[in-house]
Amino acid sequence: MISYNPKDWLGLFRFHKADTARKLFPLMLCIALYTLLISYLERTYLHLEEKGIVENIPLMHNLLGFAISMLLVFRTNTAYDRWWEGRKNWGSLVNNSRNLAIKMHTMLPPEDAHSRSFFARLIPQFASELQAHLQKETTRLQLDVQPHPEIPDFDTTKHVPAQVMSLMMAKVNQLYKNGTLTGDQLIVINLELQSFMDICGACERIKNTPIPFSYSSFIKKFIFFYVITLPFGFAFKLGYLNIAVVVFVFYVMASLELIAEEIEDPFGDDPNDLPLKKMAENIRKNVTDIFSTH
Repeated sequence: MISYNPKDWLGLFRFHKADTARKLFPLMLCIALYTLLISYLERTYLHLEEKGIVENIPLMHNLLGFAISMLLVFRTNTAYDRWWEGRKNWGSLVNNSRNLAIKMHTMLPPEDAHSRSFFARLIPQFASELQAHLQKETTRLQLDVQPHPEIPDFDTTKHVPAQVMSLMMAKVNQLYKNGTLTGDQLIVINLELQSFMDICGACERIKNTPIPFSYSSFIKKFIFFYVITLPFGFAFKLGYLNIAVVVFVFYVMASLELIAEEIEDPFGDDPNDLPLKKMAENIRKNVTDIFSTH
């Protein structure tokens, strides 16, 4: 049963840091002043409607409105698909990290504390290094585990997630050679390790393939010229109410474009982007809990 919470609707009147109204407010103010000026000039001095010059401008807006709405829908859907694909990849990373931790916890002998400590640190470290790699950070999560002699300091000028995975792969191969892991277990573990780099590659594809600039630039120009011509057609029909209508139309269209810009790169630091740091911390906590289970 769905519960009704009045606070969900009261929140509509609060402007949080991710609200587009706060970011667009200077432009909205400029549009309002511009519309006020055009409305005043038309009604007081120009009298363009009496001359029949602006009579058919609203017809142009009706025709172009359909085109711009289709462009904005496609733009938003494309950006959301990128955001959702990034979320699915990180959801898979959470599940695969747990699965790998459970399998290593089960397959490793209880007395092999050295190997357990190794995987308890490196499995969650892959998530933190991938987060830093995607967000181009130099400061990574501080893992709440003891230093391990087999884990060196990583070269941050190279692909750090690949270095983490290479260490885990070498450790698994060593465990197989000394008889700790069987061949069947090696195959199972190899599939889990391979999925980590597959997820990394999928995230890099999203990160390194932005929406073409010309497409985004064209939509911005389309919105701009569409909005600045609105006051000419509505000044006489709406009077000074024209100001509120034009500002609202600009707010809706520009907000859709702004939201699309934010979510098309889901690995950034905008409020609407994925909480990668929090997910990496959850992976660390889950893996630590698994290896601490007796």
